[in-house]
Amino acid sequence: MAAQLQQFQQKAEYFISQIDKELSKYPHLNKLEQTVGIPQAKAYGAVGFFLLFTLLVFFNIFAGFLTNLIGFFLPAYFSMKALESPQPQDDIQWLTYWVVFGFFNFIESFIDIILHFIPMYYTFKTLAIVWLMLPQTQGAKVVYTRVLRPVMANARGQGSTPAAPSAAAQSAHTD
Repeated sequence: MAAQLQQFQQKAEYFISQIDKELSKYPHLNKLEQTVGIPQAKAYGAVGFFLLFTLLVFFNIFAGFLTNLIGFFLPAYFSMKALESPQPQDDIQWLTYWVVFGFFNFIESFIDIILHFIPMYYTFKTLAIVWLMLPQTQGAKVVYTRVLRPVMANARGQGSTPAAPSAAAQSAHTD
């Protein structure tokens, strides 16, 4: 039992040190940590904030507000960073996220009364939003290409998903 506890403690310390290492990239957090005077305070604060957020959403305390907060502020921050970067790929990722996020919020507004009766709805919604926004999962791209684009193509009467224009077609329009 003691060996298992020690192993858990080592894993937890490693996890905290990894979080602290990542958060050390932000000068404001380093300054806050120096002011507080607690080593790895930013990592403990981040873990505590995450746990508090998770508990509030899980127990449906301000869950709608917190879920929309996570779905708006973090993507808005990354969208503004993407607009300032020269790479177009991050612009595409965040534009796709906003289209999908807006679509789901639009649909949700019609069925909101029913959704309140689904247990842990906001927990699942929060997980879905995180999946949509993470660059590693590219969830928004998956939903857009597999659901929204075909639905919109059918609504426009095209029947199938339009193909991307060829290089020759694009150059013909720019000449």
